[in-house]
Amino acid sequence: MIKFSDLIKNDELAREEGFHDASELEAEFRKMYPEHTSAESLFQVIRFRKLPMDEWEGAKINEKAMITKRADILFDVGKFDKSVVCYSAALKIDPNDVYLLNRKGDNLSRLGKFPEAMRCYDQALELEPDNEYVLNNKAIALLNSNRPEEALKTSDRALEINDENVLVLYWRGFIFEMLGRFSDALNCYNKILKLNPQDSEAWNAKGNLLSQIDRAEDALDCYDRSLELCLDDETDSSTWNRKGNALMELNRFNEAVECYNKALLLEPDNEIFLSNKGVAFMELNQFEDAAKCFRKTLIINPENEDAQILMDECLENL
Repeated sequence: MIKFSDLIKNDELAREEGFHDASELEAEFRKMYPEHTSAESLFQVIRFRKLPMDEWEGAKINEKAMITKRADILFDVGKFDKSVVCYSAALKIDPNDVYLLNRKGDNLSRLGKFPEAMRCYDQALELEPDNEYVLNNKAIALLNSNRPEEALKTSDRALEINDENVLVLYWRGFIFEMLGRFSDALNCYNKILKLNPQDSEAWNAKGNLLSQIDRAEDALDCYDRSLELCLDDETDSSTWNRKGNALMELNRFNEAVECYNKALLLEPDNEIFLSNKGVAFMELNQFEDAAKCFRKTLIINPENEDAQILMDECLENL
């Protein structure tokens, strides 16, 4: 407790309470407490001491977990520039968290900052050299930075740790495709499907590869299997499109149009699907329908030169 007569002389205490000096405190207190401004009036001074976290009572806030959760949410919605800031903040709390290093690497990779991503993956691998998932993510980053040979070497290390990791096998297949080693890529997809015949993405990847090496009939079977496994999933619009492309190669144009229609039900404004459907109509000599497809494509993207050329060709044939 402190007497009012002493309080109005204590500049240090006044400044602690947010006043410029004791005179300013006195003026304010005489307004606030007009009945308690005699020299003997008593005021209680309450001070708070900041406790270290380990002395806190009750549930403690896990700052690292809170920041990491926010970073994960931002990552999942594609806000990579913001999520990388959060992962960096969490790493200041715990610089040796492999999960955080890996996720920060994934962020940087998606932002095209591959050298920085590599440093994150390498730091994580110094802590956990046998982490097949970090190795696989590093391989993906190397592939995306146009270093497929190095990507394959990194994938080799991941595969040595676990040769039945379907994620490693999936990306390994892509690496082989980039290297033009189609037989090796096919072996990867076949191994995935042997481990899990219900893997729709592997069926899709195998179909894409078979289509690429002019095995359209076999590719169709793969696309059908993929579509059977996840029918009505919006992500399958691209599978319907690719199946349509495979049917085009086999001159089965009416069936191709049906596939493009199913793709467009899921993504009505996809200019690629619309253009492909237009080409199928052209093959069927249905130039008016084709022109409608190209016209809508140009509404979506007026800079699509291919669509403009094809529409002009359709109009010449009407």
